[in-house]
Amino acid sequence: MFGRFVHSVLLYPSSRLLWSNTGIFGCFIFVISSQKKKTGVIAPKRFVQRVKKQNEYFRSYMHQDAHEFLNFLLNELVEVLEKESSAATSSPETSSASEKTANGPVHPQANGVRKEPLVTWVHKSFQGILTNETRCLRCETVTARDETFFDLSLDIEQNSSITSCLKNFSSTETLNAEDKFFCDKCCSLQEAQKRMKIKKPPHILVIHLKRFKYIEQLGRYKKLSYRVVFPLELKLNNTVDDADSEYSLFAVVVHVGSGPNHGHYVSLVKSHNHWLFFDDENVEMIDESTVQTFFGSAQEYSGNTDHGYILFYESLRW
Repeated sequence: MFGRFVHSVLLYPSSRLLWSNTGIFGCFIFVISSQKKKTGVIAPKRFVQRVKKQNEYFRSYMHQDAHEFLNFLLNELVEVLEKESSAATSSPETSSASEKTANGPVHPQANGVRKEPLVTWVHKSFQGILTNETRCLRCETVTARDETFFDLSLDIEQNSSITSCLKNFSSTETLNAEDKFFCDKCCSLQEAQKRMKIKKPPHILVIHLKRFKYIEQLGRYKKLSYRVVFPLELKLNNTVDDADSEYSLFAVVVHVGSGPNHGHYVSLVKSHNHWLFFDDENVEMIDESTVQTFFGSAQEYSGNTDHGYILFYESLRW
C-alpha cells in the first residue's frame, strides 16, 4: 500500500511542500525515490520523529493505532496539498494567468470571489460519499444528508463477513420514543426510519474493522478476535446506489496481539499478482490462500492473535 502511496506522490514532482526536507514526508519520500539499490530496507527514523513532533498522540510509548495513523496521514497530505495550491494561486504568475482567462475567473467568489474546494489526488483515490436518509413515517418525506469519508469503520460480529458487516452498516433503523425525528414538513417530532448508504463509492475502499471495543463490565477496552471473512473480490450489493460496484482486495493491515494496549502490526500487499508479507524489514512471498488465515478466530479463546484490521480494496471499474 505504501508503495502505491509513494508512486502517487512521485507523480507530483512539483509538490515542494511534500519534497521539502522541512516537510513531514519530504525527507522520507526523497530517500525512497533516490535509492539506487533494487533491494533493501529504509528505517523511517526521521519520519517517525516528524510524526511525533507534528501530533502529540504519537509521542508516548503506548501502543499506537494503525487506523488513527492512517487518518492522520491522509488528512496531513490533504493539508499539505491545499497549502501548496494556495501558495501557487497567490503567486504573480498564476494571478496574471487567471486574469487572461477568456471568460473571467473560473471560480468567482463572494464579494467577487467564490472558491471551490480543492480536489487533491488523495480525494480522487480515497474519498467517497455517504448518504444519511431519514424517512418520516407520517408524511413519507425523505430527508437526505451527504457526507464524505476516507474509510468505513464497521462493527463486527463473531463468524461474520465483510458483506454482512456492510449490510448491517446500511440497515434500516427505526427512530421512536425518545429518539423521534423532527420532521420539517410536519413541524413536529415523528417516528421515522433511518439508513446510511454509500452514494458514491471511492476508487480505493478502505474498511476499518472495529476490533477494539469498550466493555463496561470490565471498565476497559478489549480486542475482539472475531472471525470476519474478507473476500478477495467484493461486491457492494444493497449498500450503494450503484449495484455494479466491484472491488479487489490488494492490501491488509494485520494486528498481532491479544489486547488493544500492546501488539504489533504486519501487512499483506498484492503486487504484480503476487501476495507479499511485510513484517518490519522482513519481506516474503506468500500463497494467496494464506490471506484467509488472518480472518480471525472462530472461538473467543484461541492461540491465534493475528487478525485483519484494515482492508484496502481497489475498484475494478477504474
